[in-house]
Amino acid sequence: MNASASPALLPESRLAELVDALVDRGWYVGEDFLPEALHRPLLDELAEMARRDALEVAGIGRGNEHHLRRDIRGDAIRWLDRESLAQRRYLEAMGELQQALNQALFLGLFEYEAHFAQYPPGAFYRRHLDSFRGRANRVISTVGYLNPAWPLDAGGEMAIFAPDDPQREVARVRPEAGTFACFLSDSVPHEVLPTRRPRASIAGWFRRNASLGGMVDPAH
Repeated sequence: MNASASPALLPESRLAELVDALVDRGWYVGEDFLPEALHRPLLDELAEMARRDALEVAGIGRGNEHHLRRDIRGDAIRWLDRESLAQRRYLEAMGELQQALNQALFLGLFEYEAHFAQYPPGAFYRRHLDSFRGRANRVISTVGYLNPAWPLDAGGEMAIFAPDDPQREVARVRPEAGTFACFLSDSVPHEVLPTRRPRASIAGWFRRNASLGGMVDPAH
């Protein structure tokens, strides 16, 4: 390693564990994957955004098909824009993951987009895929959780379903700070179960270049 290079934010052993899980089953969940130095400042920043009413009600669909459906999705969001040190460090960590995925799986990932997500009590997100084959360029989805000491009875888990059987639940992820989930965007159905307390996370997607005629598909 170059003596002037910054130390890695994510251990190589955890990155290798993630890559192996994606190959074996298409999804990964790792507790304590994100160090507190990454996730705690992000929670503080999200809390300040909520206090200033700087979050936007999330919708479904993209572009002209975007619309609000509170019966499907109930979170409020704000896209990461690199304006804070906490955001830049998180995106740097995701850059390390992107490099590991490209080196091991030759995915050709070229961009990462992410947003804060806050679910108020009672909110949920119905079962869905993050991408549809042949229609978009989201390849790998990520969720980093920011909630310290999440109670067992607080709800808000992410349920993951089998790629070959969308009715069969294969994992249920408590949104505990430091836990990180990663899965194939176009083949792993998932949903957020109703939460009983405010729930904070960062949802993100690695993308391929879907440019046509020299025009690059916009990030969001």
